This record gives sequence, structure tokens and C-alpha cells, in this order.
Amino acid sequence: MSINIDLIHFLVVAAFSFLVGLEVKSYRKEFVKSKHQNYFFGDIRTFSFIGILGFILFKIDVMHYSLYMAGFLGITLLFAILYHKNLEDNKRSILLFIVMILVYTFGALIQTQPLWMTALVYVSIVFILNSTKPLNKIFVEFNITEFETLGKMVLLSVVILPLLPDTKSIPYIPLSPFKIWLAVVVISGISYGGYILQKYFFPSKGYFLTGIFGGSYSSTATTVVLARKAKQIGGLNVIDAAIISATSVMYLRLVVVALIFNLHIGERLILPFIGLSLIGFIISSFYLKNQTTTQEHVDIADTNPLELKTAFLFAFLFVAMIVLTHFVTQKYGTSGLEILSFVVGFTDIDPFILSILTGKLSVSSTQIITAIMIAAGSNNILKAIYALWFGGVKNTYKSAIWISILGILTIVISLTYEQLM
Repeated sequence: MSINIDLIHFLVVAAFSFLVGLEVKSYRKEFVKSKHQNYFFGDIRTFSFIGILGFILFKIDVMHYSLYMAGFLGITLLFAILYHKNLEDNKRSILLFIVMILVYTFGALIQTQPLWMTALVYVSIVFILNSTKPLNKIFVEFNITEFETLGKMVLLSVVILPLLPDTKSIPYIPLSPFKIWLAVVVISGISYGGYILQKYFFPSKGYFLTGIFGGSYSSTATTVVLARKAKQIGGLNVIDAAIISATSVMYLRLVVVALIFNLHIGERLILPFIGLSLIGFIISSFYLKNQTTTQEHVDIADTNPLELKTAFLFAFLFVAMIVLTHFVTQKYGTSGLEILSFVVGFTDIDPFILSILTGKLSVSSTQIITAIMIAAGSNNILKAIYALWFGGVKNTYKSAIWISILGILTIVISLTYEQLM
């Protein structure tokens, strides 16, 4: 015997409406200090009945939904009367009215959309009502230019990107303008996520977490900043652990990038790169056990990776790397690509890696994997040099040695990849 689907829908709506009412009561108790500070109708029972009312009115008039709309207008009119009273007391918030309207839509959502949609709306309401204090804290600290930069990138991504031609129209470049800019947007988005996490969500969680989140943004920049800090305060085991962890995160970041742009290559990089990342984390954990301090704040970078000049520079380097890589592979073959990979490792490796993942080169997938690993390995050697240069040999020699070993190991694995795999 199966349970009637309408009964299930009704029980879900009633339960979600009741729980939202509980959240509203908790919200008003915390943020409305006086009963007369703000006028609003209802808490738990009112929200429960609003949800049930929306379900019933939508159910009994499935042709024109006139009763459902009448219910919506009635709730709105009632709130308008109360809102007029609130304005006299200089109270302008319509937050709880919006929540009530969302509860009213539960009945329509559950009868016309999959269950997950109603559940998602419910979870969103609860999350937002409970995040007032954390969000306020973040927005107080958030630089307004971050919003402006994000807005510009959204404009270029959502509005401009669809207008770009998706045909190969640039000589000597096997990608369309659409795919070139899409690659820039994706890489910038990944870097932006690490940048925001490090700068706003985990700004004061100590050196080790700084290394982890900074590594997701730029392991090279993270290494330089941590090395400078080591020179200021002297060598600390926790800073060595942070530098090594930043490089460990770099391997994971490259796997994600490869999976996005070339699934086949990304899948074949999972085993060696996750293995190298685990080795790095194990090494850093030994130094972390002997830490003396972890709570000082370290700023990794002041440059937002979504800034237009950064994005355009990346796009230029990406296109230049595509042209250079095609030239090298056609003229010098596999050995030329391997040499180029090693040399590029001493610069920003993202444009190069993107170029070989998307450039449709006349080389095998194994040779592409080898090139990526060589670039990652030589980039580790560059970071070791940076650590010694900016931190001083006495302060950062331990982390420099280990990331050099990881770099050499990466190159060795790359050159024997075909035999190992």
C-alpha cells in the first residue's frame, strides 16, 4: 500500500513552514530587543498556517490560480498596513515579509517542482536567518572594491562571454575567442575562491592555514610572503610546514584545473599528483607537531585575481603560450616540449598548463602529462630559491630542501611516467 503523494506534500509543507516559524521566532528574539520595536504578525503558528494555506489554495484552483493569487495579495495587503505603522516608527525592514512569502510558495513549489527545490528554499531561509552576525562581520571587513571587481568580471563573463565567437578566427591559435576567455574566467574563479577564503574567512588562523589557502590561490606568492615573515621573526617549524603545505595544495589545484579542461589528462594526473601532495602534507605535519605559534595573521596578496588587468595579462600570456608551445612542438618535438616545460616552471605555470591542456597539440597525452609534471617540478625549485632568497638560508633551508626534493621527485616521475603507469 503506497502513501498518497498529496499527503506527503502536505506533511512536508507543514513541517517546513513550522520549522521556518521556529527560526523566525529565534531571529526576532535575538535581533528585536523590544516587543514594540518592530511590528510583524505571527511566529510559529502563523507561518505554519501560511504554508498550509498556500498549499490548499494552489491545490483547489489548478486551472487559473486565482485563489492562490488572492491569498498572496491578502497577505501583502495585511503587511502593507503594518508596514505603514512601522514607517511611523522609522522601521523599514521587509525581511520577515519576504520570508513569509517564501513560506507561502512552499505549496506551489512542492506540487510543481522536485522535492529538492522546496528543501533548498527551506535550507536557504534557515541559513540566511542564522548568518546575520557572521555576514555583518564579513561585510564590515570586506573592501568595497572587491564587489566592484567581482561585478566587472561578472559583466565580462555573463554578458560579454556569450557574445564572443566560438569559432577559430585568430591565425595560429587553435582556440576560439570564446574558449580563450572562458579559460581565463575559470582560472580566475579558482584563484579568486582561494583569495577570498584566505583574506576574509581565514585571515587569522595561523601560518599553516595561511599556507593551505594561500596555496590554492598562488603557492609561489605564499612561499615568498611566508619566507619574508621567517626572515622577520626567525625560522619557525610552523612556517616551514606552511611553505611545504602551500606546494602540496598546488598539486591538488593542478589536478582540478586538468579535470576541468581535459578530463582524460586530469584523471591520469590524479594518482601521481595526489601522491606527491600527500607526501608534502606528511612532511609538513612533522614540523607542525613542533610548532611554537600559529596565530599571527599573514596577508598573502593584496591583488585580487579578478582584477581586469590581471585577467587580461593572463589572457595574453595564455595566447602567447599557445603560440609558443605549438611552435616548439612542431619544430623540436617532444624533447623541445620537455625543455620548454622546465623553463616555464620558473615563471607562472598556469598559462602554459592551460595551453597544453586546450591547445590540441600534435603530441600524445603521455607527453602532455610529462610536460605538466616537469613544469610543476621546476616551479617547486623556483619556490625553493625564493624561500632561501627572501627568508635567508638559516630561516628557511628546511622547507627549501623539502620542496626541492618534491620538485626533483616530480620531474623524475614525469620522465619515467610511461613505465610507472
